[in-house]
Amino acid sequence: MVNPAIFKAYDIRGIYPSELDEDTAYRIGRGMVTFLQANQVAIGHDMRISSPQLAQAVMRGITDQGADAIDLGLTTTDELYFAVGKFGYPAGVMITASHNPAQYNGMKICREQAIALSADSGLQQIRDLAISGDFPPAGRKGAIIKRDITDDYVKHVLSFIDRTKIRPLKIAIDAGNGMAGIIVPKVFAHLPCEIVPLYFELDGRFPNHPANPMEPQNIVDLQQAVREHHADLGVAFDGDADRMFLVDERAQAIGGDIVTALVSLNLLRKHPGSTILYNAICSRSVPELIERAGGRAIRSRVGHSFIKAQMREVNAIFAGEHSGHFYYRDNWFADSGLIAFLLVLELVSIENKPLSELIAPLDTRFRSGEINFAVEDIAGTLKAIEHHYADAQIDHLDGLTVSYPTWWFNLRPSNTEKLLRLNLEADTRALMEEKRDEVIRLIRG
Repeated sequence: MVNPAIFKAYDIRGIYPSELDEDTAYRIGRGMVTFLQANQVAIGHDMRISSPQLAQAVMRGITDQGADAIDLGLTTTDELYFAVGKFGYPAGVMITASHNPAQYNGMKICREQAIALSADSGLQQIRDLAISGDFPPAGRKGAIIKRDITDDYVKHVLSFIDRTKIRPLKIAIDAGNGMAGIIVPKVFAHLPCEIVPLYFELDGRFPNHPANPMEPQNIVDLQQAVREHHADLGVAFDGDADRMFLVDERAQAIGGDIVTALVSLNLLRKHPGSTILYNAICSRSVPELIERAGGRAIRSRVGHSFIKAQMREVNAIFAGEHSGHFYYRDNWFADSGLIAFLLVLELVSIENKPLSELIAPLDTRFRSGEINFAVEDIAGTLKAIEHHYADAQIDHLDGLTVSYPTWWFNLRPSNTEKLLRLNLEADTRALMEEKRDEVIRLIRG
């Protein structure tokens, strides 16, 4: 039995084997080929204990439905997107549950040009096919073809920077026992930096900490390593290595929106006047920097399917989210934490300043971080809060954004749960705390 609840807004995710097992994976493989009319599907998997079995099951489904399965083996999610874009495969699937705990697994599916499938662009149809088991007869049995694209991918990510500009910096890198443990050493073999490695051994049980660097407790070891080894900076990757989070030389965590500003600065020097997207809950400092650097800043909804589609529409060179997702036109509009990291490294090298000094003029405001609230009447709550702030500048690009000259907030519903997510920013810490508490009181009624 296929559990429909594992099909989420942007991917497939569930506990193995109670919610997602080999039979379901097999059916999803057949459903993908049927829906996408694909004759080849690239498939990669992460280091989770259940990933090899699920990958085998998906490949059986792909080949039984008449398509060839291009078996990339152990890869990052970035590499899977790269393979689909670079080698012209009509579809790809990555077996991963990203930053989720060890008992989870899942799939990220894309079509040609690494265009990700979401609930409203294919995942629901694949779900329905998998549940019904009603697959058209295949004219042939597909083959499984092994391919190693690692060297091509390393060459690709390094093409975003001038390697000769990179200084011999000391960098603490926390792979979280995830896929960064394989790819990072291969990239840094070409760079003059000294690495302080943390948890590079692949281990899908995550024995040291969950591979979710967005949670402050999961970067404590990285911060300690930066201090102990007097590193120039530190970086942590999530489980499938598509997201990354930075800490500066003082071991202070840096928000994904400020990283977006740094990457934008570097890319606008290389490509003057380019268009860059930032999501609706990034700091005001991000569009200010983009405009100052001569770029065109466009605000977008949160979520990769919206961002990638809008990037294509406006031919944006880059887009960044507060959550550590960074997207590039020259990477088939797909995201890569590794490319963002290399671009920051290049900027730090060229400026020849500590990371904290580069950030200081950009990161001048105070943010609440994302605060979640379980709310029964989401529409009613949003309406009441909009009414309360009727004198503000209001927009509904993504939930509700309320803006005043010295502070603003965004309140948006979760895609998957009865939750409202609050992000608030103000020009001073005192104002941020006062307004945060005020909005929280209103949400709680």
